[in-house]
Amino acid sequence: MNFPELNEAVRILREGGVILYPTDTVWGLGCDATNAEAVEKIFRIKQREDAKSLITLMNGSDMLCRYVRQVPEIAWSLIEVNDQPMTLVYPGAQGLAPKAVAEDGSAAIRIPQHDFCLQLITRLQRPLISTSANRSGAQAPARFAEISAEIREAVDWVAPQAYEKGATGKPSSLMKLGLGGEIQIIRP
Repeated sequence: MNFPELNEAVRILREGGVILYPTDTVWGLGCDATNAEAVEKIFRIKQREDAKSLITLMNGSDMLCRYVRQVPEIAWSLIEVNDQPMTLVYPGAQGLAPKAVAEDGSAAIRIPQHDFCLQLITRLQRPLISTSANRSGAQAPARFAEISAEIREAVDWVAPQAYEKGATGKPSSLMKLGLGGEIQIIRP
């Protein structure tokens, strides 16, 4: 699928802006995951406490290997057999904005199954923050119509509503991985 608005979205992301866009799960707020000031803007928009880190989207294994010191072997098997949105928490994050990384040095990362997201990340050539497009504690918007006017007005760019096609409308599963093959299920 062709997305003519990609160039504008990428320009805004490179300038440190925040976008509102559909993912393979729900509508999200996004920014360049390596830009600390842009990540801070997302925390302000969401009114989110600093102790909570954010999910980062990447476009594949090459990008994953650049931002995780050592990818646990079990991750490759999970990624290969996965057919639903799945976020994995990897130890040893590197190169991401501080607030995209948890206190223990881990980062929650998903490789989305959504053409718009993948093309956006590929064109940006950097990972993309993905957090639900709502104030902290409010219901995550499954569809564009559920996003508050307050959130829509707080961002620098809004993706066309038609791009939400293919989204599940539900949060991804969430699992934390250890270097020794340990798996902790956080959200089924």
